[in-house]
Amino acid sequence: SSEDSLQGVTMLNYSLMKPEGILLLEPHGPLTEQDFDGVSQDVDAFLEDHPKLHGVMVQAKDFPGWENWAGFSAHMNFVRDHRKQVEQVALVTDSHLAGMAEFMGKHFSGAEVRHFPFAEDAKAMQWLHSA
Repeated sequence: SSEDSLQGVTMLNYSLMKPEGILLLEPHGPLTEQDFDGVSQDVDAFLEDHPKLHGVMVQAKDFPGWENWAGFSAHMNFVRDHRKQVEQVALVTDSHLAGMAEFMGKHFSGAEVRHFPFAEDAKAMQWLHSA
């Protein structure tokens, strides 16, 4: 279907580890508004049966940014809509933006935000599992 081909051009790969309640986000290009549609639907469906999303792991060697304001805005709305239901966020990146994201996370969400170097994704996952 045409929807499948649209999925192919998304700049955000994601998977939701159901039993653990951990969302993996892997941006690999400037993020668009549409990139958050699928994620939001899956996360909202998960949250209908679970009180919280235990953790979110964002993994990208360099943060690609957003395609436009709508992409940034969709990202911020996603964060705002789910901030009370996310316990931990692991930022796995070598990007210099991680410090800013960590700072913003501490101020704008109830989640505990921690930065890990890109090579330490296993360590980040361990942290999300340990809490």
